[in-house]
Amino acid sequence: MNDIARPKAILFDLDDTLWPIGPVIAEAERGLHAWLAEHAPKVAQAFTIEQLREQRMALLAEKPEHHLDLIGLRRAALEAAFRHVDEDLARLDGAIRHFTAARNTVELYHDVLPGLQRLAEKVTLGSVSNGNADLEVIGLAHHFKVSLAASRFGKAKPDPGIFLAACEALGVAPGETVYVGDDLRLDVEGAQKAGLRAVWMNRTGSTAHLEAGIVPDAICRDVGELIAWLEQQLAD
Repeated sequence: MNDIARPKAILFDLDDTLWPIGPVIAEAERGLHAWLAEHAPKVAQAFTIEQLREQRMALLAEKPEHHLDLIGLRRAALEAAFRHVDEDLARLDGAIRHFTAARNTVELYHDVLPGLQRLAEKVTLGSVSNGNADLEVIGLAHHFKVSLAASRFGKAKPDPGIFLAACEALGVAPGETVYVGDDLRLDVEGAQKAGLRAVWMNRTGSTAHLEAGIVPDAICRDVGELIAWLEQQLAD
């Protein structure tokens, strides 16, 4: 490997890397709207799921700092909807609890659990996410020595600070760390600019990296391919 350090740690993105998030959010939003129809009917009658989503995106555009905490964004937008129709704000906490529980009802990609177990035999594992997944609830927390979330850390990918903080917490140098994620800009480019190597988890066979002009250190379709790549790095 010449002057390239052997990997000692792998950091993972979560949403759309370890599980698909789009269907989860869609189902959580449908469930939330049904909950509102029962517990905060004035909101459900005044706003469709799409209208609530549009209001949330408008609030994010107005106050981009909300990108650090997407549950906080959802709460702020929902509170505005409650106030608009004079709905009882005491029911807001229940609405957020209902959504959060559904948001953590994820289905892992089939390769993730066996893959994490095999990887843990070779390197230290951690996670860095801009999302609000609760790894304790999902049942994955014990696989990771360190887990950083933008909402708690105060900086979000692609800011180098969150990558570097995770490396420091793991006790490894950035050059000894590999970041694995599905987003070319946030995950691959962000990690590389922080001095980490970056693997693009490209489960769909996309060629978007070519148009983006981003060159991942490796491209893998699943965790099995990641393991094969890592074993090659460790053997060289």
